[in-house]
Amino acid sequence: MTVLAAAVALAGSLFFALGAALQQFEASVAKPSLHALLRRPRWLIGGAAILAGGGLHIAALGLGPLTVVQPMGVASLLFALPIAAGLHGRRPARQELAAAAVVAIGLMGLVLLMPEHTGPTHLSPQGAVTLLGVSGVAAVLLWAGSRVASPAGRAALLATSSGVLYGATATLVRVLIDGGWNWWYALALPIPALLALMMLQRAYSFGHFGVSFASLQIADPLTAVAFGALLLGEPLPTGVLPVLAAALAAAGTVALARTTPLDARPLERTL
Repeated sequence: MTVLAAAVALAGSLFFALGAALQQFEASVAKPSLHALLRRPRWLIGGAAILAGGGLHIAALGLGPLTVVQPMGVASLLFALPIAAGLHGRRPARQELAAAAVVAIGLMGLVLLMPEHTGPTHLSPQGAVTLLGVSGVAAVLLWAGSRVASPAGRAALLATSSGVLYGATATLVRVLIDGGWNWWYALALPIPALLALMMLQRAYSFGHFGVSFASLQIADPLTAVAFGALLLGEPLPTGVLPVLAAALAAAGTVALARTTPLDARPLERTL
């Protein structure tokens, strides 16, 4: 069953990578508003592929241990770069793939070093307000910083903003699944999720797909882990290895910013 779980998780990563690459392509060649993107079939197909990838990942978690399934999810970055390059009519550079591999190794180290939490998941109403408030303020600050950054920097900061909001969304989902249903939390759930989607499409519109996708993959789990520790009482990894893994992932993202070419039509980008 472990081999099957790894295969299913790897298939999920491929679907997720395909969906992200399709959506980035559409966001980089069209006006990156949700209203406009929702009318583009290829962007919608990308969304369906992402949902399929998520479903396969959940199925894999039911078939095998977390330590096998989670590292397979990191492979989506290595799948996504060649797919995105092909959509834009080019080959991925070796330096680009090498930088992506560094990010993947760092992320793999992080997911393997995270201690597993087996207790009940509970979030108080004050905690929910804190979750939404902190993630919202962080997202706004990252967006403000992107206004004065280079195109690659804007892609990274906006994707990080999206990752923070997705991390908050993931925390709420975990509370609803593991801690019991709460209608107020369920009603609040679409707010960070939709804002995250908007920020991510804006990040994609700047054309540096590897940078934005890597930034998203780093920010999302780290935010969820931070909220889990601060608001849910979950344990944090200890020692120097998690710090080294995070530094490796960050260094790979910086390298991607320097090696990934611009894949976007020269449109005016404002937010």
